[in-house]
Amino acid sequence: MRSQEELLGVATKAVESALEKGFEEAAAKIVKSKTTMVKFFENTLSVTQSWDVLSVSLYLARDKRVFVVSATPTKIEDVASMVSRLSGMAAKVKESFLYAPLPSPANVKALGGLVDRGILEALKDPADVAERAISAALEEGAEKVAGTITLSYREKVLVTSKGAELYEEGTSMQSYVRAFAGRGSGQWSYGSLRLDERGIERAARIAAKYAADAREPGLLEPGTYDVVLSPMVFGNLLNYVASMSSAYYVMIGFSFLSKDKVGEKVASESLTLYDDPRNRELAGATAFDDEGVPTMSKPIIERGVLRTLLHNTKTAAKMGTRTTGNAGWISPHPWNLRVRPGDRSLEELVADVKRGVLVTNNWYTRLQSYVEGVFSTIARDAAFLIEDGEIKRSVEKFRIADTFPRLLSSIEALGKETFDVWWWEVDRPTRAPYVLVRSINISRHMA
Repeated sequence: MRSQEELLGVATKAVESALEKGFEEAAAKIVKSKTTMVKFFENTLSVTQSWDVLSVSLYLARDKRVFVVSATPTKIEDVASMVSRLSGMAAKVKESFLYAPLPSPANVKALGGLVDRGILEALKDPADVAERAISAALEEGAEKVAGTITLSYREKVLVTSKGAELYEEGTSMQSYVRAFAGRGSGQWSYGSLRLDERGIERAARIAAKYAADAREPGLLEPGTYDVVLSPMVFGNLLNYVASMSSAYYVMIGFSFLSKDKVGEKVASESLTLYDDPRNRELAGATAFDDEGVPTMSKPIIERGVLRTLLHNTKTAAKMGTRTTGNAGWISPHPWNLRVRPGDRSLEELVADVKRGVLVTNNWYTRLQSYVEGVFSTIARDAAFLIEDGEIKRSVEKFRIADTFPRLLSSIEALGKETFDVWWWEVDRPTRAPYVLVRSINISRHMA
């Protein structure tokens, strides 16, 4: 891995080169990462891959014209040529309606503790960790097990023409396990800054138990049902909600929150959702955003009320407010998501359902209308029909088809236990409980 000084030196040269070529502002972000992924299939380790990635992003501005480019050059020395290519395009670009100057340097308090020695060791050979996940799933009743465990170490530097020079390093672990029993399947994920082997084993056991309980699924009739959503499903849907709390998406009409104002009720009082970038247990933790602004934990929705739109300096200037430390040079975004838990066990949530469905996993969430929040998502893996407070049988081949405003306003209760989920359908690390939502529309899905 390259040293802090060398990465900062390259970023500084890129910024200086941009200023020499006539740009008025510049910022360079360089991320150097080392990753190892182990895949397993049918109870056996199948592939172990390791790779290094150098990611370079440049922000350049002149005459209120903004240029943002990202690349993965083969050599770090190629960064300077990126600046040269952009300088010839400056006159061809229109002024940005979102232009605002980069902020002056702020006092960024480093988080510390973002590097886990266990991950650094396991990067060399994660086979033992994967074997433990396989064994845990088989012990819980799975017949076949598949999945991946991905371990990473990264260094990040940010240099701006306003004088910011920042460095951060960190580790992360992302895992998911899919288990099979009969015709049933179950899946669970777990993500962290640290190598938590017990957490990985727990995810494997949850996936296996759901698979074993769903051996012989039947069809579910379309209709309106109360639904108990697992943290996997709830996390996926909340990722969409949080992304649409970006002020950029609100401004361009790609959000159902475009019709609401901060301070208005947008959800049930049971829901409080935080963007939590300074939580060092979640893999998206960081001390500063892409503009060098310190990050801060904040409620997006608090007791059902919209409290915060996510801002960078540009959207904040446009809306007459302050940045929230969520840049993105173009679009602000969340870092980590955390839901305040409720006071119910999963068994109590199920017991409160007269006619409903427990949905443990989903995929292919799609928006039919962003401004209205109309969406659908396909149930995947184990799902169970609930009647009179009891799980009756496993079901399959259906989708949830409703709107985010109705989903959020129909939340009645949340579980007291939270789970840290993170995989490709939950792309922001998310800490969430099970949740009970009333009267949600379900339609048939034939694979």
